[in-house]
Amino acid sequence: MEWQTGLILLLAYGFGAVPAGVWVARLYGVDIQKVGSGNTGATNVLRTLGAGPALAVAAFDVLKGGIAVWIARGVGLEGPLLGGVALAAVLGHNYSVFLRFTGGKGVATSFGTLLFLDPWVALLTFPVGVLTMWLTRYVSAGSMVGGLAAVVVAVASGRPAWEILTVLALALLIFWTHRENIQRLQAGNERRFGERVEVGPPGNQR
Repeated sequence: MEWQTGLILLLAYGFGAVPAGVWVARLYGVDIQKVGSGNTGATNVLRTLGAGPALAVAAFDVLKGGIAVWIARGVGLEGPLLGGVALAAVLGHNYSVFLRFTGGKGVATSFGTLLFLDPWVALLTFPVGVLTMWLTRYVSAGSMVGGLAAVVVAVASGRPAWEILTVLALALLIFWTHRENIQRLQAGNERRFGERVEVGPPGNQR
């Protein structure tokens, strides 16, 4: 049973590590890690390539986290082990083995894992993050406030300790991957939602 659990955690990491943003950007002749923030997530894809590619990447990143949890639950994992699967998927996205342990910031994948882990908490949290993003026009602010909201909702609704700790760990990961954004927010030079990034020709992108 221990080796099976280890295999499922490894598969969850592998699901999360699939670099959808990199692959979609390559279809447009762009190395997404060399433009904008260098991030592989949907926000950088949006700023670089537009709404269509960004929606495709966001959907994939949500689903890969959710599918990892769904498969784990389907083979009987529950409780802390299921929380471990959620974290493994997000860590795979943030530190992908396919990208020399770089990647995205884990927001969409965190939402996907939470959506399959506890749909009620996820659906209550989502509008908070979106509203924050809409009011501030900062994706980073919406992401971090959404992470905090998930913790508050999980605690307030009396979720089990393992789930609260999982949600807290996901929120802390979001804050960690947004540490540079926090500095830019404090300095007043964070990019706002909708701002585009100039993309040069292949080999000369910035």
